[in-house]
Amino acid sequence: MKGTNGIPIRLQYNKLGKIRWIGHRDVARAMERAFRVVQLPLAFTEGFSPHPKVSFGLALSTGHESVAEYLDLVLADDVDVEMLPESITAALPDGMAVVGAARLVDRAPALQEAVTAVTWRVELAPGTATRERIASGLAAPTLETMRRRKGRDVLEDVRPVLRSIHMCDDTTVDMELHTQPRSAKPSEVLAAIGGLTELRALRTHQWIERDGTRLEPLAADTRPHASLVRAS
Repeated sequence: MKGTNGIPIRLQYNKLGKIRWIGHRDVARAMERAFRVVQLPLAFTEGFSPHPKVSFGLALSTGHESVAEYLDLVLADDVDVEMLPESITAALPDGMAVVGAARLVDRAPALQEAVTAVTWRVELAPGTATRERIASGLAAPTLETMRRRKGRDVLEDVRPVLRSIHMCDDTTVDMELHTQPRSAKPSEVLAAIGGLTELRALRTHQWIERDGTRLEPLAADTRPHASLVRAS
């Protein structure tokens, strides 16, 4: 997190099951409530309306699940980073769990700037997908689909977003999508390929790519042995 005074920390968390139907703002509220319950020593902004220094990564669409969500926060005091996943998870609703924590280097780039690609596992409606159709979509120069922009439907080419896609079995595909300079939902890419219908989508990875190296956010911009920050 750029320009922070305090101890920057990155958390990885899951969002699975029925809780996939709550939106991004509700996820943020659940996290902030958990931080209060465990009395996490959050650092706050200055000014007339101070707020905790918490920065979420890429928003997850309502209805989607994930084992690879991330947020950055800044602490005013040292804590035992190894204990953070267990203590925060105990204060979260069912279906959400913090699964990793690491101390960041100072002035680490924000997650929304750093993440360049995401990986999905998508369950499709039976009988809608074939390997030939998937291969044809990957080979196509353009993939146009209708997207909602500022209250109106717009025809857009999502082919630049699609990095790779392959079938795991008759009803499941793995796909990797770019997030910069723009992104798309898995359902939008699948619809453009040829009317493929998404039943369920799980975000499995987020990637930070630098100089030909791919890193997951918990391994990028973090300090060696980050979990060994001394308890206060």
